[in-house]
Amino acid sequence: MTPMLRDIGLLALGVGLVLLALTAFGEHLRSRRSTPDPAVEVFMTRVDSWWAMVILFTLALIAGRWAVTLLFAVAAFAALREFYTYSARTKADHLSLAMAFYLILPAQFLFVAFDLQRMIGVFIPVYVFLLLPFVSVLRGSTEGFLARVSETQWGLMIAVFCLSHVPALMLLPLPGYAGRGMLLIAFLVMVVQTGDLADFFIGRRLGRRRIVPGLSAKTWEGAGAGLVAAASLGAMLWWITPFNPFEAAAMAALASLCGQAGALVLRAIKRDRGLRDWSHLIPGQGGFLDQLDSVIFAAPAFFHLTRLWWLAS
Repeated sequence: MTPMLRDIGLLALGVGLVLLALTAFGEHLRSRRSTPDPAVEVFMTRVDSWWAMVILFTLALIAGRWAVTLLFAVAAFAALREFYTYSARTKADHLSLAMAFYLILPAQFLFVAFDLQRMIGVFIPVYVFLLLPFVSVLRGSTEGFLARVSETQWGLMIAVFCLSHVPALMLLPLPGYAGRGMLLIAFLVMVVQTGDLADFFIGRRLGRRRIVPGLSAKTWEGAGAGLVAAASLGAMLWWITPFNPFEAAAMAALASLCGQAGALVLRAIKRDRGLRDWSHLIPGQGGFLDQLDSVIFAAPAFFHLTRLWWLAS
């Protein structure tokens, strides 16, 4: 067994024990009430969805780099579909949408698969942003042109560009960390999701001051708890990263902070579209964008901060 497979196994075992503890905690809270508590039920639904995600993610990590890249490509496809379902579009945009799904998305993840890091960072925000308006204008429709093109572009930025930075973590040439990039992916996903869970639960139980009243139930108390939880977990997981415990805690807190910002931004987009959830794929939890909103914003920030840390070290 290779050292990385051993670390993945230990990590999966640890996560499984934590999920068992969270499940037992949730069942204990349920048993104390004669009527269902909405906050507890949502908490338990999140924990249940975590079981499925952890199993799938662990299998992808064991299978290797291509499997991880394919997993996030599929997630990006589903997220992009959800975003475009509620975007402004006309027949003039059909070619642009087809290119987004069947040309741009596969190309971005192929750049990841073949370690073309320079293209990962410029393909969508530069070349695609310039190309798509030209493709749309050739169709001759100018009604709502700016809104249609902008939504097509930003769907790609959110669902494809940002998510592609998760598997791109495997490509960072960190000293003394060769071949262990998949563990950095596990670190990012775990600290961001843990911060989300703490933010939700503490915010619902103890939160008093809302961050954006009228938009989200997120509170300053919940956000603070999320940052502390993410930093604490990050410090405990320093051994699977190239960081020392203090650096791991700081990076985890920064990732969680970016994730919380992303959740608010995507909540604003949903509110603008009159939506509660992006889809009903996961009962009680919505769709891929609902599950990945925090990871989407955290991934590129974490990728580039890690890269800067390596250059500065």
